[in-house]
Formats: sequence, structure tokens, C-alpha cells
Amino acid sequence: MRLRRSKYDLVLLAAVLAIVAIGVVMITSVGVPKSIELSAPDIKYPDCADAAVDCYLVLKKHMIRVGIVLVLMLIAWKLNYRFWKKLSPVIYGLALALLVFVLFAGTDNNTFATSWINIDSLPFIDSLQPSEIAKFGLILYLSYFFAEKLSTEAVGTFKEGFLKFCLIAGLFVVLIILQPDIGSAFVLATIAVVIYFLAGASFRHLAIGGLIAIAFAGFTVATSDHIGERVSAFMGTTENCEESYCWQTRQANIAIGSGGFWGRGLTQGIQKSYWLPQAVDDFIFAASAEELGFLRTAGLVLLYSVIAYRGFKIASHAPNKFSMLLAGGISTWISVQAFVNIMVNTALFPITGITLPFMSYGGSSMVMTLLAVGVLLNISKYTTLYAYTPDRRGNSRTRYPQHRYTRRYSYR
Repeated sequence: MRLRRSKYDLVLLAAVLAIVAIGVVMITSVGVPKSIELSAPDIKYPDCADAAVDCYLVLKKHMIRVGIVLVLMLIAWKLNYRFWKKLSPVIYGLALALLVFVLFAGTDNNTFATSWINIDSLPFIDSLQPSEIAKFGLILYLSYFFAEKLSTEAVGTFKEGFLKFCLIAGLFVVLIILQPDIGSAFVLATIAVVIYFLAGASFRHLAIGGLIAIAFAGFTVATSDHIGERVSAFMGTTENCEESYCWQTRQANIAIGSGGFWGRGLTQGIQKSYWLPQAVDDFIFAASAEELGFLRTAGLVLLYSVIAYRGFKIASHAPNKFSMLLAGGISTWISVQAFVNIMVNTALFPITGITLPFMSYGGSSMVMTLLAVGVLLNISKYTTLYAYTPDRRGNSRTRYPQHRYTRRYSYR
């Protein structure tokens, strides 16, 4: 008897869970120095045998967060995606309020950006990063706005489409730049532009927006010493690398290069202990490459590529415009953030403070990205022709024109 196969995209789920599992393994391996720093900052010669030193503090926090977030992902997976349409204005408003609040009452947590709201009263949570909530909130609201508030023809107009898009997305981007968190602002802007494009934006308006963004980026680099230093370090124009951000990039490159083809082996990495900054969050890719080697790290990059591919496939076969824009925005968020982080670790992009999705140590990022994956999995249930299961029986041709959502595409 033939068994009934699931309509959900199980390939997407498997890829995400695989990265989560790799993240747990790597935080176990590279997280000891960070755990010692957090648990015993005043002990000059810490020893894991000392009761005051918790060498697995980071791992314990990460495991509890992962357990809680996987439950949230399961809930989002089972909730009909239309539920988020009703909540989109509320979540957008909440994210906006938090972005304003963090500018006045946030903390920098030993960085240059005031991007966190510390929550000492909640165990294993520590802090909240509003920019991560803003990414999810903007995706929801833009999807709702373009699907429910504007006709396809209105999206292509300057007043109704372009100006309103700039107001909705630009408000979030500017508030995040003021923190300043340039990495999150870049990811957020990219997400917004992709959703606008999928909704049927005019190419002329996209070009105008691109020119404005380039001019604004140039102004920001020229007027902000900190951002200018990062760009100079990336371009190789810094005179003293020991005192600039190129030092971080150099240490990441040393970690990746010293891993070779097969890696040094788990727990055997050197850079994580003495030189590589943020080895469990911003630079976990480089720390992992040192211990896992090129071959296994390439497998990790492949997993992110699979997630991007499956996510955009879900978007292309989505049952309506809202779900198409929502799936496209979530897929853009995860893929852009992942590959920007990897490019930073490999000296292909200026230093930014964004995490590697599903893998880095960071509660806000883990919660929001896995919650978004749950929404994406729910949308996959309603895709046409069961496009993500073997039930298609070799028929890969879509039977309906996607141009009912936008004037631009027809997938056949």
C-alpha cells in the first residue's frame, strides 16, 4: 500500500535542523573561552575544575534557547499563514516602538552600537535586539500592504507605490542606522527592495531608489568615522591593521586558512581562544572552518543554498499574493543575512555585526529566524501541485500564471 507523503517542504526543514545541530556542536567546541569570560571575568587564571568557572555556560544558554525556539517554530508551522496577516500592523508598530526605545534606553553590550535592550530578570534571555524583530515585522507589513492595500497597478505608481514604500521601509532603515547597526540596515533594506520588486514595482522607481540609497550610503560613510574605518579596512587603505577592523578580518582569514581541507578537529582550534573576536556569534563561520576544514564548511554553505532555493520555490508556487510576498521576504532575509555573514568572514564584505542564521549564539536572531521558518513551512503546505514533494510525479510545469500576483512574471 502506498503511503501518503507530507505536503510540507521537508527538505527545507531538514536543512534548517541540520544547521541548528551543527551550531550546537560548534558552540560546544568553540564556546569555552566565551563561557569563561562570562562566568569568571575576574579570575586571572581560570580553570574549568574551579566551581566558580562554568566552561559550558554559553552552551547551556544556547541549548535552552534552541529548545524554546523549536517549540515556537512548531507553533508557527501549524498556524495558518493568514493569521500573520491580521497581526502584521501590530507587529510592525511594536517593532517601530522598540526601535525608538532602544535609541534612548538601549545598551551597547561592549560594542559601538546601542542595539540591545537588556532583560536581566529573564533567565537565559539576557537581552533583546529590536532590529531582529523589525526584520520580521517589516516583511509581514510590506506583504500585507502590497497584497491588501494596493492594486497591482497602484504599486507601479510614484505616489501610491514608491513614496509609500519609501516611508514604510525607510523609517525602519533610518532608525537602525541611528543605532548605528549598518549590517542590519543593509539586510533590512535588501529585504524591502525584494518584496517591492516582487509586488510589481516599476524599474524606473527601483533605479531612483537605488541612486538615493547609493548617495545616502556615501554620505553615511563620509560623515561617520566608525563606518568609514570599516570601509577603509575592507578596501585595504588602513595604515595600521593592528588598530583597525582589518585585524578582525585578518584573524578570520587565518582561522579559515589554517583549517585546510579537513580541519584541525573539534576543540582543536587556536584562533577562538586568543585572537578571533566573537567566535560564537559574528565569526562562528571562521571559527568553524578552522576546526571543520574546507570540505565540511562547503557543506554548510550548500545547506544555506538549499534553504534559499527551497524558500524561493515556495514563493513561486504560493497560493496568493500575500503568501508569495511573505515567503519571498523570509527567504531573502535568511539567505542575504547568511551570505553577508559568510562574506564578512571571508573578507569579501566590510565588517558588520550580523549573526549567522540558525547557528550563531544570539537569542533574538535565533527566535525570529526560526519563527519565520515555521511560517515558511506552513505556506509550503498550500503551494500548488504539491511542488515540494515527490507527489508531482515528474511534472514540474506550473499550471497557473504567476502574473495574477504581479505584472512581471509567468512561471510555466
